[in-house]
Amino acid sequence: MAGNRKKIGVLALQGAVREHVNAIETVGAQAVVVKHVVDLVDIDGLILPGGESTTMRKLIDHYQFLEPLRAFGQSGRPIFGTCAGLILLACEVVGYDAPHIGLMNSVVERNSFGRQKDSFEVKLHAKGIGEDVAAVFIRAPHIVSVGENVEVLAEYDGRIVLARDGQYLGCSFHPELTEDVRVMKYFLMMVEQNGEKCCKSDQL
Repeated sequence: MAGNRKKIGVLALQGAVREHVNAIETVGAQAVVVKHVVDLVDIDGLILPGGESTTMRKLIDHYQFLEPLRAFGQSGRPIFGTCAGLILLACEVVGYDAPHIGLMNSVVERNSFGRQKDSFEVKLHAKGIGEDVAAVFIRAPHIVSVGENVEVLAEYDGRIVLARDGQYLGCSFHPELTEDVRVMKYFLMMVEQNGEKCCKSDQL
């Protein structure tokens, strides 16, 4: 039923917002364009889209999103970072003194797969998601290492490109730029499972 659809927000400061909105709607969830801090209140999960991480951080600071985003993740609600969103989510970024949002227990390195002109698409095996998952890499980062209890879901060319840390999902590539919505379905599953867990807690 439409009234039971999970609400998944897309941080709409910069980046591939429309493509994520389309993917969210395709998997049967309700997309919410997040432009103001107040928009975080009523959503069940959040996507940090690809774009340019330095620009996105400046806009996060300008619109005073940093602490609300951290609080959102720490509340247990799932966050999915794609490409630049992964950089924002990581606890450590190679070459930087401090992280951005810093929630996902991982070390990330920027621009690991070449320049814009070196963009490419491959098929990946993704644990818990499937075979031949379409992945578009555009000036993509990669996950150098992960902390304890972080599950590596996919690798490409010996590098980690998709991982899950509890309620946080991070990937190097752009699943929203293909017709393959299985990664988005996986994130929706995380959101739904978190909702079930919250309901059980409320009943105790």
